[in-house]
Amino acid sequence: MGTIYAIANQKGGVGKTTTAVNVAACIAAAGYETLVVDVDPQGNATVGLGVAREGVGVYDVLGGDVSAREAVRATDIERLSILVSTPDLAGATMELPRLPGSERRLREALEPLREDYAFILLDCPPSLGPLTVNALVAAERVIVPVQTEYFALEGLAGLLDTLSLIQRDLNPRLTVAGMLLTMHDARTKLAQDVEREVRAHFPALVFDTVIPRNVRLGEAPSYGIPVIHHDPHCSGAEAYFELAKEVAARG
Repeated sequence: MGTIYAIANQKGGVGKTTTAVNVAACIAAAGYETLVVDVDPQGNATVGLGVAREGVGVYDVLGGDVSAREAVRATDIERLSILVSTPDLAGATMELPRLPGSERRLREALEPLREDYAFILLDCPPSLGPLTVNALVAAERVIVPVQTEYFALEGLAGLLDTLSLIQRDLNPRLTVAGMLLTMHDARTKLAQDVEREVRAHFPALVFDTVIPRNVRLGEAPSYGIPVIHHDPHCSGAEAYFELAKEVAARG
C-alpha cells in the first residue's frame, strides 16, 4: 500500500509546490509509481508538470462526479502521474463544508489509489481551509516547508495545533514526517540564525537536507518540468535528490 504525504504550511511562498513536484520526480526517477495531487486552486503543481488545467480533476473527485482513478492523468515523466487542479477548484472552499462527510472526501477518494502508487503527494494551498483539512485528513504524513527568513516561525505553532486537532478528531494516523528548510542562503547571517532557531525548537523534526536558493529551481516551472529534468546537476536538484532519500528513510 502506498504512503500519502501532504505538503502543508498556511504561509504562501515557502516552497510547497516546488517540494511536491521535485520530491515526486525524484521518487519516480528511483523507480516508484508516484502521484501528485494538486489540491491548490492556483494550480501551480499542475502547470509545473506541464499539464493543462482543464478537464476533470480534484474538484470533480471531491464532488463525487468521477472516481480518482478515472481523473488521474499521466505526465511526460515516466512513473509520475497527476490529479490536476482546474479553475473550478477555487469554488470548493465554499462548497465543501455543505457536503456530507466533507473533511473525509479526499481520503475516501484516494484510498483505492494506494494500491496503484507507492507514494502520493498532496500539494496544499497556503491556508488552513477546507481543502488543506481534506488533504491532512487524507494523509499519513505531512512535510512542512519552512523558509529560512525572518517570519519562519510565525504560524508554525498554529499549524502544529491544527495538526494536533486533526490527529485527535479526524485522522489519528497523521504524523509529521519533518520540517524542511527552504530558500536557504547560507551566506547570510539571517538564514544561519533562522536555521539554528528552527532546529533548536524542533530538533527531532527538521530534515537534515536544506533546500538552497537556486535560480534553476525558479526556472524549471516555466518549462513545465521538475528541476531534476531541467538541470539535474544544479544545487537545487541535488538537494531534492537528498531529501527524497531522507523521506524514504524516515518511512
